[in-house]
Amino acid sequence: MKAIFDDSRLESRDLSAGAESLLRRLAGEGARIRRVGAQIDGIGSAVEHIGTPRGVLVVGAEARFIRAVLEPLCPVPIVAWSLPHLPAWVGPLDLVVDVDQQEVPWGEAASLAEPSYTVGAVREAARRGAAILVATAEDSPAWRTAGGASVRVPVCGDDPLAAAVAVLAVLGHLGLGPQTDPNQVGRAADMIAEESSPFREMPFNRAKELACAMADATPLLWGGSVLAARSARRVAEALRRATGEPALCADAAELLPVICSSDPRDPFSDPEVDGPQQRPVLLVMDDHVPDPRRAGLEEVAQRFDVPVHAIDLPLGVDEDSDPVRTYVTLLMQGRYMAAYVALGLGRLDDVVQL
Repeated sequence: MKAIFDDSRLESRDLSAGAESLLRRLAGEGARIRRVGAQIDGIGSAVEHIGTPRGVLVVGAEARFIRAVLEPLCPVPIVAWSLPHLPAWVGPLDLVVDVDQQEVPWGEAASLAEPSYTVGAVREAARRGAAILVATAEDSPAWRTAGGASVRVPVCGDDPLAAAVAVLAVLGHLGLGPQTDPNQVGRAADMIAEESSPFREMPFNRAKELACAMADATPLLWGGSVLAARSARRVAEALRRATGEPALCADAAELLPVICSSDPRDPFSDPEVDGPQQRPVLLVMDDHVPDPRRAGLEEVAQRFDVPVHAIDLPLGVDEDSDPVRTYVTLLMQGRYMAAYVALGLGRLDDVVQL
């Protein structure tokens, strides 16, 4: 039987152990980012020998996010790679970046996660003489395989986002991307945790308000810039985990047919009798980067009576901020929203990660 969303659960102070654990983990994201960032303070001189490589290959968790951040400023080609064997062109003049974090499948224990494929990639990179930057847990297989000649960033083994922020800070130091300050990024995550706290009432809690808007709907997510689109994909994943229902993230041209084919809203429908209408809702990830497609998308949505909502940047964060800080701000708001959707559905105890 389909779960019914009850918004009164969002205001309850009596959270189950599982729900409290997941919300506490979301609230700790900023601290984990700062903790991992502190590990890179002493490796500034260790990366100087890398210099400017011929090309950069990124493997492992959050590889596409790292590529999206680096591409606008990186002076050399950068590739996000998801296959177990390195491309033939990788050699002594190149840099291989590995974010070795296990991705835990939804609904499974961490002990059942698939072994990381990046160990083989690191081994092959070392054999070819490429420079290696690896972020992984100390004494992990990837850590040992990389060897002492590589640059190794010790991180906890279950937070790909924090590890990616640390890697981006190192790459920024090398001049391969924007300057990233993990402390500033961590503070941005803390700010969202405070604004989205379960103890903050709904009229003052944007994440809870958005959760009510997404409940009993089919979310359609869109972001105009590369990083906004990346955050939209991650939030769509979180919503699918939270609800067990579809949540679509796509380009504007691909969302238009879904919006245009939606059934008209029935003002006389009774959810208690007829059940929820499950109509689409458009959610825009707004990083304040102008995009003419947004106006057209919202105009069509309004024409077909499809509600439009946005995850916006809070005060103190704008489009001129560090792009990593902007991304984390959007992502964390979306993750809190997904958590409250799951809480309202009574499913938060069943969600392993968001």
